Amino acid sequence: MKIIRYRHQKKVTYGVLTDDTVVNLPTLARYFNQRLPETIEDLVESGESSLQTAENLLTKASGKRFETVPISLNEVSLLAPIGQPPKIICLGLNYRDHAAETGKDIPKEPIIFMKPHTAIIGPNKEIIKPSFVKQLDYEGELAIIIGKKCKNVPVSEAENYIFGYSVINDVSAREIQFGDKQWTRGKSFDTFAPIGPCITTEAQLKDTSNLSIRTWVNSEARQNGTTKNMVFSVNEIVHHMSRVMTLEPCDIIATGTPAGVGMAMKPQEWLKHGDVVRIKIEGIGVLENTVKEENS
Repeated sequence: MKIIRYRHQKKVTYGVLTDDTVVNLPTLARYFNQRLPETIEDLVESGESSLQTAENLLTKASGKRFETVPISLNEVSLLAPIGQPPKIICLGLNYRDHAAETGKDIPKEPIIFMKPHTAIIGPNKEIIKPSFVKQLDYEGELAIIIGKKCKNVPVSEAENYIFGYSVINDVSAREIQFGDKQWTRGKSFDTFAPIGPCITTEAQLKDTSNLSIRTWVNSEARQNGTTKNMVFSVNEIVHHMSRVMTLEPCDIIATGTPAGVGMAMKPQEWLKHGDVVRIKIEGIGVLENTVKEENS
């Protein structure tokens, strides 16, 4: 399933995206006199039983006509799939080709930093470029959404703790990131974590070993990578992160970016007012956001 969080008629809710149609899951459950959580966060935390209920309801509803359940995607406003995660954990230099383009050694252990949940925005929302930031950059990344609380997870069991996957843009103010010699401040501004458009459930995206990741700025192709170039795989990432900290439902892990970032171009290319950043990951979808200069 591809699950989206959205606003419709002033109400925030969630549903399943099929082509250009949205099926509201709580409403569908009530139609069949069953129950599903009222929020996507509660759906994530409730785990496999709720997902199975949703799958069964969608199967029962297949081919039937409803007056209120399915709506056009054009009638809703997409929101970040998870709006206030307990944690946003990010990996640096986790792609061999990106490490090479920046002249860095491949890390022997994951390099991690954090973003605050206040950095999150949804699809089609504006990335606000602070007036004093001159070197604004993009990083298209696969995001892991944690489904169960866990600690010290073996690599072989990691998939059991993953709810699904999304697309995230690790927006970065490079002069601050490298001026500080640690990365948190330069990556933590409000709007610096666009995420969406959906969460593709782990059951639908079992194999994450060779997913295409592509990024465009306006119409120019910038990143054209694949998860096969990850230094640490999805399961290895969950293992390593859970050794450091307890992972919780709705935690987001940004898994690193492939080659093609603006700072590695010759000459370097920085994001500016009006630029449209479009990131597409195979099996998930497209995340698109426009850059807006602060106070413009």
